[in-house]
Amino acid sequence: MTESLYGPDQAQGIWVYLEQQGGQLEGVSLELLAMARELADETSAELTGVLLGDDVEALANDAVAHGADRVLLGQDPELAQYRTEPYARVVTALVAEHKPDIFLLGATPDGRDLAGRLAVRLRTGLTADCTNLALEDDSRLLLGEVTGFGGGILATIKCEQHRPQMATVRPGVFTTGAPDESRKADIQRVNVILLAEDDRVEVLERVTEEGADLTRSKVIIAGGRGTRGDFSLLEELAELLGGDVGATRVAVDEGWIGRDRQIGQTGFATRPDLAILCGISGAMHFTVGVEKAETVIAINSDPEAEIFEHADYGVADDLFQVLKPLVDQIKQAQAR
Repeated sequence: MTESLYGPDQAQGIWVYLEQQGGQLEGVSLELLAMARELADETSAELTGVLLGDDVEALANDAVAHGADRVLLGQDPELAQYRTEPYARVVTALVAEHKPDIFLLGATPDGRDLAGRLAVRLRTGLTADCTNLALEDDSRLLLGEVTGFGGGILATIKCEQHRPQMATVRPGVFTTGAPDESRKADIQRVNVILLAEDDRVEVLERVTEEGADLTRSKVIIAGGRGTRGDFSLLEELAELLGGDVGATRVAVDEGWIGRDRQIGQTGFATRPDLAILCGISGAMHFTVGVEKAETVIAINSDPEAEIFEHADYGVADDLFQVLKPLVDQIKQAQAR
């Protein structure tokens, strides 16, 4: 691999990219601040947030309240909406100047786009779509946990010689810490230098699709291949319990439900109080998305299904035979 811009002997501190949208920090950025705060305390490192945008200074204070020791704030009208070229140029310059040891970004569409571009420009490694982070006991290197090959393996990846150690983390993997409004930190305004080629792409319109945020759902009713495409009972049960409907990759790929409902390695990591899993086999690439649920109930017609190994309670029966009377009983109870 090509030598990076700087090595371990020059690197120090932990950075978090503070993704913002519509005047708010993205939830995954707050989650990363909480996790990075733990890593920083463990190594006595400084935690820095990197915030770009236009008129977003108030968000720097939010980052401080959630654990940042310092915020590098870059503001410019050209940064009002995320675009690859200008964002990558500004962040690359900041990394080259300050030389962080660890740099964490959310595995969102924009975060993934920026992380890949930064890794190439900085000539360093990138552990993508992590489902956990830790520090190696002896070396204190960042360990990124990822699943692969359809959930067939669970790998722990580290970057020994190249810096920064970069990782993207799936939304919902970590919890958001409680804000401490009394915290004080250094907010540094940085010069934003853009070039003519940064204007090669013009954003004409940004359309945001409204949908459930499964990373915040307290109750999730998830369906897989066993639903055979019929999610009506799952939707009815979710509505009765004040929850949301989720799905496996198979259900999404078959077109039975939208991709914004996908749970697992290639979807969302969730941590509901209750997860009811219907007709789901239990492959690792799905279960990593519900492993932090408080209570898991699995319904599957195959008593040997792997999903039962991940469940607190299991029902070996046809999901439609189970859900229909369950929905009826809940309706009757609510009517009373």
